[in-house]
Amino acid sequence: MDLGLQGKVALVVAASKGLGFAAARQLAREGAKVAICSRSAERVDAAVARIKEEVGAETAVAGFVTDVTDAAQLTQLITDTVAHFGGLDILITNAGGPPGGTFESTDITAWEKAFNLTLMSVTHLIKAALPYLRQSDAASILTVTSISVKQPIGGLLLSNVLRPGVVGLTKVLSQELGPENIRVNSILPGWTATERVGEILDYRANVNESSAAAEEAKITRTIPMGRMGQPEEFGNVAAFLVSPAASYINGVMLHVDGGSYAGLL
Repeated sequence: MDLGLQGKVALVVAASKGLGFAAARQLAREGAKVAICSRSAERVDAAVARIKEEVGAETAVAGFVTDVTDAAQLTQLITDTVAHFGGLDILITNAGGPPGGTFESTDITAWEKAFNLTLMSVTHLIKAALPYLRQSDAASILTVTSISVKQPIGGLLLSNVLRPGVVGLTKVLSQELGPENIRVNSILPGWTATERVGEILDYRANVNESSAAAEEAKITRTIPMGRMGQPEEFGNVAAFLVSPAASYINGVMLHVDGGSYAGLL
């Protein structure tokens, strides 16, 4: 199936590893021109090199150093992407999750940092990207949230509270921007084998005086498919959802969780 991504310009934020990298790699495989960013020049350069190695040396991929909690840097990221590739068709917002913790263990400073990381980074990116997305004939925005917006995950207070705000923003924007043919959707990933999930397993192992392997086993027992997802499985869905092949999908919060969410809606 041709997704219609050949030559489209996509910016995938925080994409030097994990879910962001998986999405960027799949977009590149589909022929899109892909910009990625990371706080670390070393990590973003390594990610660019890895995509070129896997997809082809001629792959149109560019890397930028950006702190997603800095509004000015996010605006510059959009400007640099457009200057490099000549436009923008696709924006995938993403950021590393806030640290684990409970209400009692989380101080106000952590709340403020998580707010900027999880919600305001998305807001600033979309504000800066909209003038360019409005010039595209196939504009698409994808926010990456979490299945925790449907079913809170123990020990992840900040994520549980703030990611639903991103979903609210996604739904509102799908209605406000739909008349302009700008689609806005979200993916709600479940447990996926990334470095971020490895950190959560280590956190739980420390709290429960167990091991990361034991904590992973507890989780996989709750997933009907009996395993965690792989990043490339997320990447495949992300590439489809932002593509012209999904041209009538708007305002959707899509679970990619192996069936772990048991609710009806």
